[in-house]
Amino acid sequence: MGFIFSLLTSLIASLIYLQSSKITSTKTQIAVRGITILIGSIALLASISRLLVIVPPGNVGIVNFFGKVSDNTLDSGVHLVNPFAKVLNFSTRLKDIKENIDTTSQEGLSLNLDVSLQYRLDPQKAALVYKTIGIDEKELIISRFRSTVRAITANYPASAIYSTQRQEIVQKIDQKLTPQITSLGFIVDQALLRNIKMPDTLQTAIQEKLKAEQENEQMKFVLEKERQEAERKRIEAKGVADSQKIISGGLTNQVLQLRAIEATEKLAQSNNSKIVVLGSEKGGMPILIQPDSGTTKP
Repeated sequence: MGFIFSLLTSLIASLIYLQSSKITSTKTQIAVRGITILIGSIALLASISRLLVIVPPGNVGIVNFFGKVSDNTLDSGVHLVNPFAKVLNFSTRLKDIKENIDTTSQEGLSLNLDVSLQYRLDPQKAALVYKTIGIDEKELIISRFRSTVRAITANYPASAIYSTQRQEIVQKIDQKLTPQITSLGFIVDQALLRNIKMPDTLQTAIQEKLKAEQENEQMKFVLEKERQEAERKRIEAKGVADSQKIISGGLTNQVLQLRAIEATEKLAQSNNSKIVVLGSEKGGMPILIQPDSGTTKP
């Protein structure tokens, strides 16, 4: 209606300007023409502005022409559209839903979870979202988010939700929720599990259990280390025994006698004074007597 009103105003102003030539008074004629030009220009600009639509950054435009929604969306920027159509802007920026959800664990214990869902509108499905959901999708997504969180946590014990499998639970929430949200026309960016609240007695019991498990793992580590050290010592002792066995097997009387003679020859060739007493004929070992080097001769 605004476009029609502006267009009619500009036409009327044009007609008045043309008829102003019949006015006899020059001053009146100039005043009338000035006013009609001003009004006509403003009305014409208003009509042209109805043909141009600006879609802000981070948004897409949906064209609604008398109840018929176009499947083609308008990107951010300036667009030329039907002046009788209505353009609705939908944000494609990342949105964050924070929820406090009461749920139960696998044992039926009550838990309270602080969770977040980060999602955004799929620009290619903005027209579908407008047709099927409207301009406010938050309540629909929240209901599905809560249902998914409760379904996933019901498959895990409280201790796993509190500590060991927290990241796995977040991944499963994301995996199960993504197809549901995608079918609605949105893209899931990330699901977050911010905090877990439970009765103090249950939390204390879980912490004590985790502490006992950590101590058990530490003891296993110590025992394994001791076992490895004992195995190392056993292998080392076996190696020494095998080495001695090999050496003793090769040390015959002849070899020992030869080594003793060689050692005696080397000592006898040194410049130090010494007395060498040879063994018996039955293979006695030579005996080396080293005199006191500090004794002076008479």
